[in-house]
Amino acid sequence: MEDDEEELDLLGEKLYTLLYPRHTEMAGKLTGMLLELPSSVIKEMLQDERMLSEGVEKALTALRQLAETGKTEPYVEDGTSISTDSQGDQLYELVDVYNTGYTEQITGMLLEQKKEDVQKLLSDPSLLEEKVTIALKSLEEQKQMESEASDSSESDVKER
Repeated sequence: MEDDEEELDLLGEKLYTLLYPRHTEMAGKLTGMLLELPSSVIKEMLQDERMLSEGVEKALTALRQLAETGKTEPYVEDGTSISTDSQGDQLYELVDVYNTGYTEQITGMLLEQKKEDVQKLLSDPSLLEEKVTIALKSLEEQKQMESEASDSSESDVKER
């Protein structure tokens, strides 16, 4: 079970990385929507650009339809909300308080979790702080690795 969650987290990170450059403001929401699909489908999307584009377009169409009907959240049969919209908005505001400079990225990363886990973050400030710290370290490590990679490529060019 834990392996499934780890796999889902990895898939979510890969999706978010692909979606963020083209859909900056919607990347977290789109990633969350696509993560509702079976992992086998997500893996195919990561390998097939056309399939990913179709999935993203379907998600965007669903969001547009919700906006046009005036509903902000889809509902399951018993009437409970299944949308991450309100959770995402709340989470964004709470993450923004930490003034990390990575509010959108961290919010997107945290929204990749199950809805129940996100709800726990909203109600437990110490847990949220822990997760924000972890996400921030991850983003800073990624930025450092990218910087080192570009530094090494620049020195390669100078040597040539």
